[in-house]
Amino acid sequence: MILVFSCIPDGTNLCFNNSFDTPTISPRSASSSIPLSLKTLTLDGYFSFENIEYAAKDFGNIYHYLPIAVLHPKSVSDISSTIKHIFDMGSPAKLTVAARGHGHSLQGQAQAHQGVVINMESLKRPSMYVGTGELPYVDVSGGELWINILHETLKYGLSPKSWTDYLHLTVGGTLSNAGISGQAFRHGPQINNVYQLEVVTGRGEVLTCSEKQNADLFYGVLGGLGQFGIITRARISLRPAEKMVKWIRVLYSEFSTFSNDQEHLISSENSFDYIEGFVIINRTGLLNNWRSSFNPKDPIQASQFSSDGKILYCLEMAKYFNPEDTDIVNQNIEKLLSELNYISSTLFLSEVSYVEFLDRVHLSEIKLRSKGLWEVPHPWLNLLIPKSRILYFAQEVFGKIVKDNSNGPILIYPVNKARWNNRTSMITPEEDIIYLVAFLSSALPSSTGTDGLEHIITQNQRILDFCAKAQLGVKQYLPHYSNQDEWQAHFGPQWDTFVQRKSAYDPLAILAPGQRIFQKAISIS
Repeated sequence: MILVFSCIPDGTNLCFNNSFDTPTISPRSASSSIPLSLKTLTLDGYFSFENIEYAAKDFGNIYHYLPIAVLHPKSVSDISSTIKHIFDMGSPAKLTVAARGHGHSLQGQAQAHQGVVINMESLKRPSMYVGTGELPYVDVSGGELWINILHETLKYGLSPKSWTDYLHLTVGGTLSNAGISGQAFRHGPQINNVYQLEVVTGRGEVLTCSEKQNADLFYGVLGGLGQFGIITRARISLRPAEKMVKWIRVLYSEFSTFSNDQEHLISSENSFDYIEGFVIINRTGLLNNWRSSFNPKDPIQASQFSSDGKILYCLEMAKYFNPEDTDIVNQNIEKLLSELNYISSTLFLSEVSYVEFLDRVHLSEIKLRSKGLWEVPHPWLNLLIPKSRILYFAQEVFGKIVKDNSNGPILIYPVNKARWNNRTSMITPEEDIIYLVAFLSSALPSSTGTDGLEHIITQNQRILDFCAKAQLGVKQYLPHYSNQDEWQAHFGPQWDTFVQRKSAYDPLAILAPGQRIFQKAISIS
């Protein structure tokens, strides 16, 4: 075994590794004193040292690294005391800390091999507080679920501006990445809608930060992949919430027409409140499947439509409204739809409550769990692609590399980066308009066919290889890389800033080891 150290030249203790294929594994006995050390801490919550296998699992269900302990914090001081204790032990201890929210990570990002996993959902203090002034906000724990925030803020007629498609995620988890959904073209991602954070750094310090106070930490933590601190509290911007949603789907047979209409809508005045899209490959009977929740505008024309297994593109839109404004909203929708060039027989509409629309993915979760298909491997691939290269990407990937989408949805929609704050740690392509393309695959554990994990991972790599060879300027969202050179390429000119922040806030590389960006040593065979 060879241990490779590649340290920052400024004299800090922070080190890089050049390969992440296998974590350095210490014998269990060598760490036997660490639980005893942790047991000396005075906490409001408690540690678990047994029956903690669940902390080695996540939604991705691909990587499984067992921690040595799980902290169930009841206060922020539990988290800071634990991290400070580990920091004071120094670099020889090799002990790391990962914050785990609802366990929805994809590549083991919230795991800590023989380290400490913090169960953030145990952190219920401070309790939620809604401020209803001129700039309304909600103060929440970093371990709070977005679905709970929705229900609480609606009691005041308010709700957050920007969402993810799935709401059963923690605040700290999404803010450490970005939080992107169909509202991002208007409001930016979730990290753009935060007034203030409370953060526990890798030194165990508890710091309040905002754009005016500890701004470097504030912008570093937002989209910072958990590298600079654990979010224990967030103050999130709110807006007046409507009660109902007009939910609309239409189809296209030509990608260029589809993308042109998407780009038109995200730049239109008084447009929809939500704009997404998805790719449909080798699907028959599609419109019949929609009828359970959508009504065709023209039932006769819809019944005559046949996809014939062609590649189709669905534009999905939503308009929020209150019942007393129904007539005005219908007129607005008619005008917006008249400006689009979809296949006329494929206009499908639905009207649902605001909560039902925002929590729509949870219904799919319930169905998949009932069939035992939720806790399977999810080798997802999320890409951010410049507008200027999206047509070439679609031509080469859809139907050539990806020949069916029976393994899961393929989302695709544009966002206007001009509305985003470029001071956060999130890395995006340089153009103002970029597309999120998300391959949300599920693999059958025992399969060796096209629905198996190996095939899907190979397909994902073919997509990444194509992007690199064609020099499309693509960036990964929810990034995952296997070596230091790839991480540096991902961050580009921002790499030096990222490293400087790591040195300032987590110099021993204690936090978020599952991201595999900074580690003290690694074994290479």
